[in-house]
Amino acid sequence: MTRTLIRGGLVITATEELRADVLVEGEEVAALLSPQASDELAASAETVIDASGHYVIPGGVDAHTHMEMPFGGTFASDTFETGTRAAAWGGTTTIIDFAIQSVGKSAREGLDTWHAKADGRCAIDYGFHMILSDINDQTLKEMDALVAEGVTSFKMFMAYPGVFYSDDGRILRAMQQAADNGSLMMMHAENGIAIDVLVQQALAAGNTDPRFHGQVRHPLLEAEATHRAIQLSRVAGCPLYIVHVSASEAIDEIVRARDGGSNVFGETCPQYLFLSADDLARPDFEGAKYVCSTPLRPIEHQAALWRALRTNDLSVVSTDHCPFCFNDQKELGRNDFSKIPNGLPGVENRMDLLHQAVVDGHISRRRWVEIACTTPARMFGLHPRKGTIAPGSDADIVIYDPQAQQVLSARTHHMNVDYNAYEGKQITGKVRTVLSRGEVVLDRGEFTGRAGRGRFQQRGTCEYLV
Repeated sequence: MTRTLIRGGLVITATEELRADVLVEGEEVAALLSPQASDELAASAETVIDASGHYVIPGGVDAHTHMEMPFGGTFASDTFETGTRAAAWGGTTTIIDFAIQSVGKSAREGLDTWHAKADGRCAIDYGFHMILSDINDQTLKEMDALVAEGVTSFKMFMAYPGVFYSDDGRILRAMQQAADNGSLMMMHAENGIAIDVLVQQALAAGNTDPRFHGQVRHPLLEAEATHRAIQLSRVAGCPLYIVHVSASEAIDEIVRARDGGSNVFGETCPQYLFLSADDLARPDFEGAKYVCSTPLRPIEHQAALWRALRTNDLSVVSTDHCPFCFNDQKELGRNDFSKIPNGLPGVENRMDLLHQAVVDGHISRRRWVEIACTTPARMFGLHPRKGTIAPGSDADIVIYDPQAQQVLSARTHHMNVDYNAYEGKQITGKVRTVLSRGEVVLDRGEFTGRAGRGRFQQRGTCEYLV
C-alpha cells in the first residue's frame, strides 16, 4: 500500500480550517496529523507533497453534468473522456451525469446506454442520475430497481414539450414512487407549455435573436413551475431538488417551502452568478454562446442568488455543463433562437469561479468547500466517501494556490468546446495538484491521469431529509 504525505497546507473542510498534514494510505485518507507527528512518518512515505502556502481541500463534486447529451439534432461536445479530464483540471474529482430514458424506451435501456458511454473512459469517478421521460407502470417499478443499484435520484422536466416534458399527473406518480423508495426527485422547473406559446409569438413577430431566448422564458414561469413542483412534492411526501435556479422569484418559493419544514433544496450554477441577460444580448449572434435553460437573468437577480447561498436556501453550486461549439452547433439557431442548442461549458471553471467569490467577499472559504464539495456529496449519497477530508474518506484532494493569477480562456481550457463563457475573466486562485483516490492525476500544469481510471459510484440516499 502506497503512502503519501501532504505537508504544510491549510486544510479546509465545510466545518473547519486547520493547519494539519494529511496522511494518505492507498486510496484513502488515513489521518490528519500535527507537523510533529508527520515528521515521524515522512521517511516512510513514498511521496511527500509540499503544500506550504496552499489550501488543501476535498476534490470538487459536480452533481449536474451532461456529457455527450443529445439535444436539438446534435450532441454535447464533451465526451466522458474529455469532460472528466477537464473536470480534473478544474479541481473536480467526481461528477454525477444524467442518463436519459427516451420516450417509448425503458429506464433500464437509458441507464445501460450511459454506462456504455462512460465505462472505461472517465478520468475521475462518476455516478448517474436518471432522467425520466416516460412514466408508466413499468418505469415506476424500474425506479425501485435502480435505487437498489445506487442510482438514487431521478430528474423530470416541466419544460421541453415533446422531448422531456412530463405533465403534473406523471410527475405526481413518480414523486409518489420516490416517496416509497427513498430517492430524491430533481426538477427542471419552467412552465414549458406557456413558454412554447411565447416562443411562437416571438418568432411570428420576427424576434429571432438569442436575447429573446431569455425574454420568453420569463422569471415568473420559473417561479410558477417551482411553486407547482413544491406543492406536488408535498402531496406525494417526497423530497425535491430544484436544479439550476436562476430567478429571485423562484428562490422565494424555495425559501417559503423550507421555512415551512419541507424537504426542498435548490441548486444554482456559476453562469447565473457571474453572467447575465446582457451576455445573451451580445451582438453578431455572440449571444448564442450564452443560451441555456433556465436562461441567464437580468443582473439584479444575482444579489438574491448570493444571499440564498449564504443563508443555505440554495444548497449546491453545480455547473449544468452541457457544451456546444459556437461554430457548427450554436449556429443551428442563427435565424431562430429556439433552435440554438441549450447549454454552456463550465465543468473546468466552477471551483475557480467560486474561489473568486471568496476573494470578492460573497462567501467564506468553508462555504466554498461546502457548496462545491461536501453538500453535493451529502445530497446525493456519496458522503463521507466523497466531499470531505477525514480518516476513511477517499483521498480525493486538491492542493489549491489561493494567490495564483489566471485568465479564463478557450485558448487554455481543456473542455472540448471552441469558446469559454467567461473569456478574459481574471481569477485569483488556481488548482496546483489533484489527487483522485490517492493518485496524483494533475500536478503543476501536467495531467498524469488516464481515461478509464474513474470508477462508477453507487450512491446512497440523501442525508438531509427531515
